[in-house]
Amino acid sequence: MTQGLEQLQLRLQYRFQNPDLLRRALTHRSFSADHYERLEFLGDSVLGLAVSDMLYARLGSLAEGDLSRIRANLVRQETLHKLALDLGLSELLRLGEGEMRSGGPKRPSILADALESVLGAVYLDAGFVAAQAVVQRLFAEVDIHPAMQAVGKDPKTELQEWLQARKRPLAVYRVVATLGAAHQQSFDVECAIEPLGLSERGIGASRRAGEQAAAAAMLETIKNRAIP
Repeated sequence: MTQGLEQLQLRLQYRFQNPDLLRRALTHRSFSADHYERLEFLGDSVLGLAVSDMLYARLGSLAEGDLSRIRANLVRQETLHKLALDLGLSELLRLGEGEMRSGGPKRPSILADALESVLGAVYLDAGFVAAQAVVQRLFAEVDIHPAMQAVGKDPKTELQEWLQARKRPLAVYRVVATLGAAHQQSFDVECAIEPLGLSERGIGASRRAGEQAAAAAMLETIKNRAIP
């Protein structure tokens, strides 16, 4: 594991001052109570801001909605899964036996979450500038261009754009419950728009998937109620 962590830091081009943060970032809740979910929460925000800054600098002439859709494509599970595989995270993840047997080391949701956790760990270790530099290196080989915005909107992006177009506060997401055994969990997530008095829930195999399901339910409610 120690040699693997050394190689990972070389690939990241970042050396941790506190290696325990990196170990935690690679630890699934099925392996230990000291797992990566809090780091993942932090890394999700770090990634979003770093990618937003990168897009603003590269594609600053695009409208806000187009930038939002490109960002959604860059931070979606499929993209993060590929980046995590390129970093070799699947060989370094610490998983419980049940999760290992069920294919956890290759599961896209786990690898995407682990990548965000690593970014959260870098942020805690050295701050945003260091984490931003890692994000920029990770996406250096990704072909980022204006046509990416045409790929389509995920429910969270669509809901965000609907709210922004009407100058309303953004939706707030929170995990209400975690269901199932550690190696096969589901996340019950609430999506709330307090000024409208609306709240919907969705369940997914990862926190990210649960948020998307909750956002989809909220969009359906808005459509059915014909909220202006």
